[in-house]
Amino acid sequence: MKVGILQADSVMAQFEHEFGDYPGMFQDVLSNASSRDIEFAVYDVEHEQYPNQIDECHGYVITGSRKSVYDDEPWIHRLRDYVVALHKARIKLVGICFGHQIVAMALGGNTEAADAGWGVGVHESHLITSKPYMQPPLSSLAAIVSHKDQVTHLPDDAELLATSDFCPNSMFQIQEHILTYQGHPEFCKGYSRALMDMREDILGEEVYRQGVDSLNKDMHSEILSKWIVQFIEA
Repeated sequence: MKVGILQADSVMAQFEHEFGDYPGMFQDVLSNASSRDIEFAVYDVEHEQYPNQIDECHGYVITGSRKSVYDDEPWIHRLRDYVVALHKARIKLVGICFGHQIVAMALGGNTEAADAGWGVGVHESHLITSKPYMQPPLSSLAAIVSHKDQVTHLPDDAELLATSDFCPNSMFQIQEHILTYQGHPEFCKGYSRALMDMREDILGEEVYRQGVDSLNKDMHSEILSKWIVQFIEA
């Protein structure tokens, strides 16, 4: 199986030595979650790098980004168009954080700066339905988040899979080929803490402290990574 990583951002230089870059994070968690070898290809879509053929990979993963999906930048417009093309071709696509938001935006939904403000640390969302690829099953899903934007309106043909009070549209699916999630299965707690420390003044004391304290909670990153692999394989 070949998985394409559509890289929408890079880890900041001061963190890369310790935590690596986003494609490597995804390669690690997805490889560990799979019972068979996965071949990866990385496409730096922030710098207009794309597959030569849309079906070059069995499935694609769109990473997170510091940018907002509603920013008026050429590479973001092109990525939105590529999401539409993948949807029309019914090629497996997984969107994470920014990826979750740009899929919604590209396919008729909406993403905005959230009234709730920043979400950081470990957040829990509740599964409202179950799918065959969700093995082992969970009733709730805890993972690291790091976002100030949210999907506020789902595409018309999207099915909501998970929700929370903080982020009502936490996870959704479109037909059998698109899966998106607001959280970060690829982030470790150390990287989450580093981002929060860097943004402490932006977050404010209460959000920062709650985020740091939440890192004591258990996470389901390994299970979520299995779900992603099993979704792409299905």
